[in-house]
Formats: sequence, structure tokens, C-alpha cells
Amino acid sequence: MSKDNIQPIFILPENTQRKQGRNAQRNNIMAGKLIAETVRTTLGPKGMDKMLVDSLGDVIVTNDGVTILKEMHVEHPAAKMIVEVAKTQENEVGDGTTTAVVLAGELLKRAEDLLDKEIHPTVIVKGYLMASEKALVVLNRIAKPVTVKDTDLLIKIAETAMTGKGAEANKTKLSSITVKAVTQVINSDGSIDSDDIKIEKKQGGSVDESELIEGIVLDKERVHSGMPKSVKNSKIALIDSALEIRNTETDAKIQITDPGQLQAFLDMEEKMLKDMVNKILSVGANVVFCQKGIDDIAQHFLAKNGIYAARRIKKSDMDKLSKATGGRIVTNLEDLSSKDLGQSGVVEESKVGNENMTFVRECKHAKSVTILVRGSTEHVTGEAERAMQDAIGDLMAALKTGKIVGGAGSPEMELSKAIMDYSQTLSGREQLAVRAFAEAMEIIPRTLAENAGLDPIDCLAELKSAHDKGEISAGINVFTGKVMDAWKEGVIEPLKIKTQAVSSATEVATMILRIDDVIASGEKPQAMPRGHDENMEM
Repeated sequence: MSKDNIQPIFILPENTQRKQGRNAQRNNIMAGKLIAETVRTTLGPKGMDKMLVDSLGDVIVTNDGVTILKEMHVEHPAAKMIVEVAKTQENEVGDGTTTAVVLAGELLKRAEDLLDKEIHPTVIVKGYLMASEKALVVLNRIAKPVTVKDTDLLIKIAETAMTGKGAEANKTKLSSITVKAVTQVINSDGSIDSDDIKIEKKQGGSVDESELIEGIVLDKERVHSGMPKSVKNSKIALIDSALEIRNTETDAKIQITDPGQLQAFLDMEEKMLKDMVNKILSVGANVVFCQKGIDDIAQHFLAKNGIYAARRIKKSDMDKLSKATGGRIVTNLEDLSSKDLGQSGVVEESKVGNENMTFVRECKHAKSVTILVRGSTEHVTGEAERAMQDAIGDLMAALKTGKIVGGAGSPEMELSKAIMDYSQTLSGREQLAVRAFAEAMEIIPRTLAENAGLDPIDCLAELKSAHDKGEISAGINVFTGKVMDAWKEGVIEPLKIKTQAVSSATEVATMILRIDDVIASGEKPQAMPRGHDENMEM
């Protein structure tokens, strides 16, 4: 049989799409670059916002990188990998998502130029990994220490995180609130749990009316109008069981033959509920937070005795109340004792916007606090909340590692210089990849300049000159267009943001570069309708 008549062999199902070699790499790199370009304009104090509209018409206005990428519903597999970088950055640090994505996109762009020069992907990957290791060493060298006592530095970190966000106009007040909240909940071993800082947002008023409550704000109101609206020197009982008559677990019938028996049955129920209330009174509690329901009769007795009560509190809020007030959550009411009670200066019901909420204030040594975020519209409140979360993430990252660096593009410029010098010590083709990595670092100060309407070439030339003179913290002042000392100007970021961004961006870029074959399966075969006889004769 002649070669021309050889039957082709199909090893993949019909409708399968396959891209191989250079085409696959170009396609993946293009997807990564497009994702980076999407969020790049949001970087920095002069970054622009994006308006995201979902299928229901709900609108989000933000310049928070991870929020934009989450709402975009990305489909391309390589682009999804870049989105994962943003999510990792958000989970690990809470800020710096745009930086990580822009770096990943630029590394891919530089790699594409090297691929065009016939440099093998594995050589580029090796060079990138070598440069990444060097970058982490340099970042640790230029970092400075910070502790929980350095309040001024912590406020500057929070202000830097909020600059460029929707809440920037109120960053002075919000940053001091955030620093107080973080320093309040820090544990004796220096660890911080972000769940201990509850952010409650309510539309109405202005962002400047946001406040820190040394305690907890509950989206609940008192269960009975006869209860006091405010209780001072509160002794708080945290109960995990219902203040109700329990139903039997199996179906049961009670036969009543005369009205007296019915009355006795009702009296017994009332007595049981009264005993529950008396038990609460006997330990000295004047506030009750119940995770489950409270019977109407129990509500009446609680109100009669001047006890403030709220029901159906979420488990997460009960845990926060326990940390804030020092109380212990009791599952069995019979076990309740005065030692289990939490304490706070005041518990009150207050109207916020058009809703009644319960405020547990003035908790001594509260290890769980609430930030009440206000704003004129839903979008303003949402963006203020995201700014606060970024600031909290930055402060936690700074205190966890105990190291900080200057911002304004200064660490990236120093990295570019140090890695470029490092490339001179190498031989072989890896040197080109290391140089490409060094050049990719310049994308952050370049983007800061572009987003501020400045000439990026002039700004980078001035920055390079300053860093060559040994000015490690020289960065761009996007408001004046001049080079400034980021430390002196108070533009400070946690070291963790930079190390995580460099690591994540390098890892995803190298993973995408290793891919030389993309196989996308065709549509799934449709299931047969029910009742269809598979053996039916044709």
C-alpha cells in the first residue's frame, strides 16, 4: 500500500480542539497579557475604577483587582490561572492583587520576546526561577522592622492601602480606626485572626461617620417591646439552646378528658418557661443572647424582669460575643453560672439607617471588635468596606512578618537594578531570562506613572538615576511627577505583599510557559430521554 493511502488514526473524540507548540504558547500568553491589561489601569493612587454589571443588573464600582477578576467570569484556562494568582494574593495578604497580576502579565510578555529569539521555554523558566530567588533575598535586605508599638508606621501602612480607593478622602480617620481594631485583637503570641474584626456596613450618612465599636454590632433587635432599650454594666448570658418547650423526638399523643387537665398542661408549660427565666435571673444576668428561639411566654417574663434579649444569633456572632465579652457559650441552661457571664459597659438597641441593631459596647480587653462602615450609597459603602479590608490585610501581614518596605514603585525599581546586576554574573542563555525578569519589574513604576498621566520614560530615567546613587526607597510621587523618598513621605507597604506577588507571578508565568499542548474536549454527548428504549429497532 502506498504512503498516500494510509488511513488516518483518530485518538481524540470528535469536536476536540487542539493547539500545539508555538500556537498553544502564544494563545496562553495572549490570555495572560489581556487579563493583566484589564486590571493594569486600576493600579496606584491615580488608578481608574471599573464598573461591573452582572446578569441581574447589580452594579459594583471598584478598583480592587481581585473583585474585578472574580466578577468577570473568566473562561480561558490560562486566564483562569492568572485569576488564581489574584485570589492567592487576596487570601495570603489581603492586598496587592493588581500588582501580582500585572507582574505575571509582564513576565509572560517578556518571555514571548525570548521565545521569538528561539530560546527554549525551559531555559526561560530556569532563568525566571533564579531571578525570583534573588528577588526575595533583595526584598528581605531592603526591608525594615515594625512592631505593634509603632503606631505611626502602622497608620501610614493603612493610609497607603487606602490611597487610590473610594474611601481615600476619609483615609485619616479610617486608618486610625483600622489600626486600633488590629492592635486590639492581636493575641499574646502576636497572631491575629481576621475573623475577630467584624465589618458591618450600613447605608446612610457619610463614610466619615464610620466608627470602631470595642465589642460587637448585631443585626438584631430586642425580642419584646417591653424590654429596656439600653442596659448599663451588662452581665451577658450566651445561650446555645432554645428558651422554649422542646418537642418530643417521636410522635406523641396526649389525651385530655376534661378542661382541668388542659389548664394543668398549660400551667406546667408556663412554669417550665418561668423556671428557665428564673435560672437566668439567679446567676445575675441582665442581657441574654440566644442562638435559637425564645418562646413568647419566656419573652414576657424576661421583659417583666428588665432583661434585654435577642434571639437567633448566628454561631459566628456568638463566638465573637464570647471573645469580646469574656463570656462562655452555654449549651445546657442548667449549667449556667455567674462565672459564665460576659461583661460590657452597655448593651443598647440603636437605629442605624432604617434598621434597629444591637450594640454591645465598652467591652474591657475585647478580643473581637466591630467596624461599622457608613456611606451615602450602597456602592460607596461597598468600596469603603473593601478599602478597610485591604488595610486590615496589610496591617496583619506587616505585623506577622515584622517587616515593611517603601512603596511608590521603589522596591520594584531596586529589584530591577539588583537583578540586572545579578544577570551580569551569569553565562549562558539563562542570563537573557534573568535580564527579562529584571526589566519586567519596571512595569509597576511604569504603570504608576502612566495611570497618573505622567511620561513613563522620563519617570523611569529619574528613578534609575536615583537608585544608581543608592537611594533605595526612591519612588514616584504621582501627584507631583517627581522622584520622592517613599519612607519620608509615609508611603509604606508590608514586605509580604511584595514577596507574595513576586513568588505567585513567577510561579504562574513559568507554569504557563511550560504548556505546549492545549487539548479542549468537544461537547458532551446529550443524555438519552427517559423511557427511551436503547434496543429499539431502527
